Amino acid sequence: MSTESSEIGKFTQLVQEQFPSVVLSFHNHRGDETISIDRDYIVPVCKFIRDDPRLKMQMLVDVTAVDYLGEEPRFEVVYHFKSLAMGQRLRVKARVPEGDCRIDSIHELWLCANWYERECFDMYGIHFNNHPNLKRLLMYEEFEGYPLRKDYPVDGQQPRVPLREVHERYSYERS
Repeated sequence: MSTESSEIGKFTQLVQEQFPSVVLSFHNHRGDETISIDRDYIVPVCKFIRDDPRLKMQMLVDVTAVDYLGEEPRFEVVYHFKSLAMGQRLRVKARVPEGDCRIDSIHELWLCANWYERECFDMYGIHFNNHPNLKRLLMYEEFEGYPLRKDYPVDGQQPRVPLREVHERYSYERS
């Protein structure tokens, strides 16, 4: 296990005690803790940090990704959490290989994850298992590729599609 700080944070220690073989690395920078975990444990770790009264990570602030083109695993899914009761933040990271670009969805734990995960899918092509409506959010359906990947061509041309009527472009069903 590699660390970037000699001091283990309170939240990191609690997660490590609960899941001893899951935390791959951690660091504590200016009071904000970061843990890297095995992607197969994202749901149980997130459930633990939300429900454990010593952590109280009630708020999912963001889900995003990082593209480490040339490294394997290539992608890293990054979750930002906040404990309103304790005024602390926690970042949880999980690496995802390009050949199996999948991680479990946490939308059942935090409803806002639904949109964050869709954005991550749309921009990076990372699939979230068990997501209820994993489809493009920002780009149109015919868009080819994933624009935030580092190998996306800067001068790439996208297919033109005819402008559709409003009722054809948008579905107002609850997703």
